Amino acid sequence: MSEYLPILTMLVLALVFAAGSFLASALLAPRKPTAAKSAPYECGIVPDKEPAERFPVRFYLVAMIFIIFDIEIIFLYPWAVIFRQLELFGLIEMVVFALAVFVSFIYLISNGALDWGPARRTLATTSLTPGRTTDSTVRRISRTGETIEAA
Repeated sequence: MSEYLPILTMLVLALVFAAGSFLASALLAPRKPTAAKSAPYECGIVPDKEPAERFPVRFYLVAMIFIIFDIEIIFLYPWAVIFRQLELFGLIEMVVFALAVFVSFIYLISNGALDWGPARRTLATTSLTPGRTTDSTVRRISRTGETIEAA
C-alpha cells in the first residue's frame, strides 16, 4: 500500500490545485458586466455573420495528438518506477510503444494535422493550343466606336 502513496499524493495535490484555481477565479475575478462583454465574443467584437455550422476537424486532430502523448506519459511513470525489475524486456517494450506513438505522430504531421496557415492554392496549368500565338487577342475600341486590333 505504501507504494501507491506517491500516486495518491499527486492525485490529491492535483485536485487541490484544480479546486484552488476555481475558487481563486470565482473570488478574484472582476464582476463588471457590460453589453460588449456579454456579447458572444469575450473580446467585445460584435460578430458580422453567423459562425460556420461545422467545427473544423483540425481541432479534433490536435486534441487527439494531445491525448496520445498524455497516455504515453501516463505509461512512462510506472515503467520508470520499475525499470530495473523489467530489465531488457521492459526497455524493448517501451521502445516499441514509443516508436508506435512517434510513427502515428509523423503520420498526422504528414497529413497536415498541424498546418494552421491558409490553404495552399496550386496554380492551374493552362494547356496552350498548338495554334495559339503570342499575338494579343484583345481588341480595343476607340472613342469613335471603331475596332482597333492590338498589336
